[in-house]
Order: sequence, then structure tokens, then C-alpha cells
Amino acid sequence: MMQAESPACTHDVIVIGAGPAGMAAATTAARLGLRAALLDEQAHAGGQIWRDVGSANARIATLLGPDYMQGRQAVEALQASTVDVMHGTLVWDVNRDLTVTALHAGRAFQLHAPQLIAATGALERPTPIPGWTLPGVMNAGAAQIALKHAQSIPSGPVVLAGAGPLLLLVACQLAAAGADVQAVVETSTPAHRIAALKHLPAVLGTRTAMTALAKGLGFLVRLRRAGVRRFTAARGLIVLGDHRAQGLRFTSQGRTHEIAAETVLLHHGVVPNTQLSRLMRIEHAWHPAQQAWHVVTNAYGQTSLPGLRMAGDGTAIAGALAAQASGTLAALGAAHALGRLDTQALQREAAPFARTLAREQRIRPFLDALYRPPADILMPADDTLVCRCEEVTAGRVREMARLGCQGPNQTKFFSRCGMGPCQGRLCSIPVTQLLADELGRSPAEVGAYRIRAPLKPVPLSAIASMHTHSDAGSTEH
Repeated sequence: MMQAESPACTHDVIVIGAGPAGMAAATTAARLGLRAALLDEQAHAGGQIWRDVGSANARIATLLGPDYMQGRQAVEALQASTVDVMHGTLVWDVNRDLTVTALHAGRAFQLHAPQLIAATGALERPTPIPGWTLPGVMNAGAAQIALKHAQSIPSGPVVLAGAGPLLLLVACQLAAAGADVQAVVETSTPAHRIAALKHLPAVLGTRTAMTALAKGLGFLVRLRRAGVRRFTAARGLIVLGDHRAQGLRFTSQGRTHEIAAETVLLHHGVVPNTQLSRLMRIEHAWHPAQQAWHVVTNAYGQTSLPGLRMAGDGTAIAGALAAQASGTLAALGAAHALGRLDTQALQREAAPFARTLAREQRIRPFLDALYRPPADILMPADDTLVCRCEEVTAGRVREMARLGCQGPNQTKFFSRCGMGPCQGRLCSIPVTQLLADELGRSPAEVGAYRIRAPLKPVPLSAIASMHTHSDAGSTEH
């Protein structure tokens, strides 16, 4: 990280990320009279889940549904606020003194505030199977982003494989948009359903749970009406093709199936994007149910580093409504830390959002058990690539453990696993899990990659152009 002297405070609070959590945090901070800045890499607010919702036309609104369109209200609230919004801005370094270094229009600049709220969102969990690096293979979420952003659908036959509500949702949306969806191949098994049943009594009767269950059943009905084949308890997924995807082979119900397809969409849930939190060296905990790292925070998003708060799916996966509530709570905590709210006012303002957060989180144990990635995804075969950038296989990672590597950072040094353009975003969790299994230790003991700035590649000319916020300006108010 850069060690230059910290600039003077430019704001009371800086928010990173303009998804549900970030927008809620920024607008709440502004409502409470704080000077707030919101930095986001995209051209428009909304994050991945509400991408481009502010400009969505009637066709997209119909295709993506009310869950997507509810983000428009959040975008409009942000636009009407006094937040200093900077779109097209890449945050590539954050010092532990909460100095943020960012890139906008080819020039780097720094902001500084006593309170920083990071709402970094989620990443799709990688699905390392044979052939997953072929052209024509994408994450299901990437296809949904293309639909939201460019109203684009894959050409030719499409097959979706994996587990989770998003898999079914994307299949329905693509089919409604005119894509040739051949099949949905689910890896969830009867054992997953049995494991999930013990969590069902805790959520039955709650509006959130009943709505989610109704949506899931609705997806299945829509797919059946669209003529999309559905396979369950699939194992041994292999993407077919030499130079690009030509189909998917798998076993389901004791039979081997091959489905021809030009596009294969994979999905096994989402995990918190912890690149920035790892950069900041704050406390993380391994969550066995979600098979992912969570950032340790208090009720107001405060991490183990004073002044740094985190909110939304970047801390723990719970969905858009939970992210909004946690973003609001983080802003309330920041206002209290800055003396803008006394303890009584903090508790009064926070109460309804704390209830919303608890309600939205209640269904997570059920969903985590129902859609837990199967063993052959979490522990891929030796000849399966886990690091796409450097073409490192699962077997090579296991070999590193047998040679004495005790964690991902030693493995990175000897194999270059995690040193490619994605900087370990895709392979971090699989490498931790493979090492833990081979070493007979827990993922918490094995740890994760040590992240260093820049969080994403930046040109040297941008670093040379470092200037103050007064010169940088903002792109939207």
C-alpha cells in the first residue's frame, strides 16, 4: 500500500460501491447531515443486482421483474441526495488510515475521511469442472448482466448448470427474452433437501420465507411451460468441446446425458468479495455453511479496524434487502462515531433496519443447506484447472501441500496460482479448501491470499498524475 502522508479530510464518510448497501449507506449519511462521497466503478448506480435499473426500459422491466425494478427507488433517492457521487471511478488502494486512492478518467486522486464504508458486493463462486475455461462458458450472472446492460442474449442453444435461486431465475429470464434454453441441470440432491428441512420450521410463516419459496416454485412452473428440460442430482459435469463449448455431459438419476449447447452457464451461488477487506488486514471468519469467508463486524458494520465499516454481501451473503438494511446501519454507526447521533437516537433510528436485516437473514440457513455446492465442485479432480489465469490444476495445489506449503501464499510463490489478472478472485476459495483438505486442517487455519495494492491493474501514468479531490471533480450530484 502507498505510504504517502494522508491528505486532509475531504468528507465525513466515504462509501465504496453503489449497489444496494452502498446507496443506502450514502443516502443515509447525507440525510443525517454528513458530507458523503460515493465511489463506484460502474457508469451508473445499482451494483450488479440492480445494474442500469435507473435507465431500464419497459421490456427489460418486464423481463427482469419487480425484484429488479425495486432498485429504481434507491437510485432516485441517491440522485436526489447531496452525496458527492463519482461513477467510473476505480478504487485501487486504501490505506489503514482510511485514505482512498482512486482512478477516474485516467487520473489518480485521493480522498480521506474519518469513516469509510466499503460495500464491495459479491462474486459468483467458481465452478471448476473439466472444460470450464473454454470459450462459450460463462457464469450465469454474466449472462444476466449482459441482458440488463445491453439487452443481449446468447446465440444458439444454451444449457445452465449448478445450484441456487439465481440459476433458475436466469434460466427464466433468458427463456422469456427469446434465448434457446435447452436445459437446467441442477446439482442439488435429495440429501441437500433433507439437510435443509431442519431449518424450515424457523422460517415458515415469515413473509420473506414464504415469498422466496413461492418464487422458487414459480420459476419451476415457468421453465416447464417454456419447455425447458430439468435434471436434478447431477454429477460429473464436463463441458464438451475442443476449441469452444459444444455441450455438457453429466450423470443424473443413474443415467449419463449429453446436451448440445453453444453456451454453458455455470452457477453455484455467490461469495463475499473480500479483496478490499483482505487488503485492509481486518478480521475474517470462515463460514462453513456458505463455504466462504465472512468479514467480522458488529451490528453497525464496524470491522476490527477503527473507522472502517463494511456492509452488504461483501461481508456475508444475504440479498439486496438485507444489504440495504446493513448499509443504513453502517451509516448510522458512522454518524454516531462522529457525534451526529447520540446513543438513544442511534438505537431508535437503527431498530427498524435491524429488524429488517434479521428477517432477511432468517432464510439463509435453509438456502445454504439446500444449495450447498457438491463435493466434486468443492474438491475438483486433480486434472481440473482451479487457477484459470496461470493454468494451475487442483492436483498441482495438492502437490504444493505435500511439498510443505502451509497456506495459499506459499502456494502462490511456488506455483504462481493467484498471480494472474484476476489477482486470486476466482481461485482464492478453491485453493484454501484444497489445501485444507490435503493438510487435514480447517480453512480458517489455512487462511487466504494476502492482497496487495493495486486492487486492479492501473497504468503508471495514472499514478504519476496523482492530484487532489479539488482538481478531480465529481461526475454526478
